[in-house]
Amino acid sequence: MASGSFTSAGIDSRRQRALPVPRANADMKSFTPDSSIASDVIASPNFGDRNNGRVADMILLHYTGMPDVEGAIAQLCTPGTDVSAHYIVLEDGRIVQCVPEAKRAWHAGVSCWAGEEDINSCSIGVEIINRGHDWGYPDFPSRQIAAVIALCRGIMLRRKVPAHRVLAHSDVAPARKKDPGEKFPWHLLANSGVGHWVQPAPIVRGESLKLGSISADVASLQAALAKYGYNIPTHGKFDGPTMEVVTAFQRHFRPARVDGIADHSTISTLHALLTSLPAEATTAVAAR
Repeated sequence: MASGSFTSAGIDSRRQRALPVPRANADMKSFTPDSSIASDVIASPNFGDRNNGRVADMILLHYTGMPDVEGAIAQLCTPGTDVSAHYIVLEDGRIVQCVPEAKRAWHAGVSCWAGEEDINSCSIGVEIINRGHDWGYPDFPSRQIAAVIALCRGIMLRRKVPAHRVLAHSDVAPARKKDPGEKFPWHLLANSGVGHWVQPAPIVRGESLKLGSISADVASLQAALAKYGYNIPTHGKFDGPTMEVVTAFQRHFRPARVDGIADHSTISTLHALLTSLPAEATTAVAAR
């Protein structure tokens, strides 16, 4: 199957520029896309089998963090780069599939969620074309977000992914990653049933927990973050790793201010999220 043999709904292919297929990839065996809205297949050689028969029950959203789409596709689809994703969502709304959903793509890196460290084996990786924080971090176009929503809804139905298992790369790797970042409109996804979300509590003046704090309140914060799924020990000291997790939480769930300080808004939003988790999710988290 040649790249470009599928057309995404609502996109006029005559106005699209051809996608850059890496030269080393030209003879790769293609496959039928899992999603009916995937417009193209550019098969990546960078994948393997899911370990221990693990079935994907998570969607992990990334931005590409590169200055152009050509470089991003080359990075994800060229032999030897050791990185890939199942899907790439372009700024114009086109969706490219690079790895079959049944296979293990290499997108999460060193990461952890809810006690699970092999995130690649339990997730579907979606790379969203965006230059990211190091290259100006533009807004995500509405057409692109609509495509992400449609893609994720399909994956959730096919793979029985619960809403609270649609996560950011920064959630599972807070020390290393910022993507897709505070500009990503998680609230719009949640309005369409994709992802877990509550209205963030308003930012008000008051006491807060920050770097250097040592108290039972810090331990309670760490326990609540761990209960939600973040990889964080409960020792009562607001150290560097705790600040990284709080920052990652804010990027996803309280993006109006991302400063790594656990203020009233951050803590209240976290507890509202925990309260609104499905019973089975709360039970599973509490059992860790």
